[in-house]
Amino acid sequence: MKPILSALMLAATLAAHPSAHAQSSMLRVVCGGEDVGAEVSVNGKIKGTCPVDMLVEPGTLKLRVEKKVGDLGERVFESEIRMGEGVAKKVEAVLTMRLNAEGQKREEDRLAAEAVRKEQEFWQRAQAAEEAPAVQAYLDKYPKGSYLAAAQEKLAVIRRAAAEPRKVFKDCSDCPEMVVIPAGSFEMGGTYGDEQPIHRVTVKGFALGKTEVTQGQWKTLMDRNPSKFSDCGDDCPVETVDWESAQEFARKLSAKTGKTYRLPSEAEWEYACRAGGRQQYCGSESADSVAWHEKNSGKKTHPVAGKEPNAWGLYDMSGNVEEWTEDCWNDTYRGAPSDGSAWRNGDCERHGTRGGSWNAWSLGFLKSVRRSFLSNRNLWLGFRLARMLP
Repeated sequence: MKPILSALMLAATLAAHPSAHAQSSMLRVVCGGEDVGAEVSVNGKIKGTCPVDMLVEPGTLKLRVEKKVGDLGERVFESEIRMGEGVAKKVEAVLTMRLNAEGQKREEDRLAAEAVRKEQEFWQRAQAAEEAPAVQAYLDKYPKGSYLAAAQEKLAVIRRAAAEPRKVFKDCSDCPEMVVIPAGSFEMGGTYGDEQPIHRVTVKGFALGKTEVTQGQWKTLMDRNPSKFSDCGDDCPVETVDWESAQEFARKLSAKTGKTYRLPSEAEWEYACRAGGRQQYCGSESADSVAWHEKNSGKKTHPVAGKEPNAWGLYDMSGNVEEWTEDCWNDTYRGAPSDGSAWRNGDCERHGTRGGSWNAWSLGFLKSVRRSFLSNRNLWLGFRLARMLP
């Protein structure tokens, strides 16, 4: 059927053009979609716009179909067409983009921006996964990537954490849940007088309570509840506890489990609060995200772990209840231990407290470097325990 149609098309065209050479052939060029209207030329001579029918001489023809695209370049189709004598042929021109210098620059800019976006998304997924294979996949794909240093550091942290025999553990079903705190060094202190001088402290690995000791944990071991906010429930921090009572709780828990529990030193507390960072509060630059304080607590304690944890998974290091430490009080850090141990000389009638509480009227009381002291119990004062590691 097609040869018959082609012959009829050729005959009709030759009849319409009596001056045409008897051996001329018929070439039909068609385009699709946005390329309709493209300019068609044969052997350098313009023949019309696509679609177009034309009479051509037999032989090899150089067909070109082009359409300008703004100031970026043009869409082009080029082909050599062999035409026999007295035949009809149809060519479907599929045009492709050819960019000029401006178009190439814009395309390069677009591709570069797309590459940055894709790398950023890849890195964000790797970060969120918190798994070594995901971070390694980023390093394999982008060995010289924009987040190379961060990825290498992240991978090292994950591998160090994986090497720890236990990250979170409990020594008994009703014992406080403990978080393994890795050994390390940090610059301890801040800008106020009792936070001076800033000094370097090297801390041995230890475990620290994931939360403050709760009323339920206290009652299980001590058979009574001193808390003024007893209606808050067993999951709320125990408070109105003096330093000696906190020590008694630690001794009883040690006897029950055969492990050595104690209050943390000020250095251990601040090191764990910061969790390798320098944020204002324990886990954030925003107090509200990590702490219960006077402006958001309703002037009472709240169940533990109700706010965001810090980077090491510790809750309520800022706010809820202020926490006892092991240290005797000293009004500066001059002469403080540099090994993270408790400071056992100074004013031992008073002991250091850290973290601020539900009734902190100033957010400054919640800061990671802020220090205070007390000598008796108060309804804003509780504690969390530390434990020696093997």
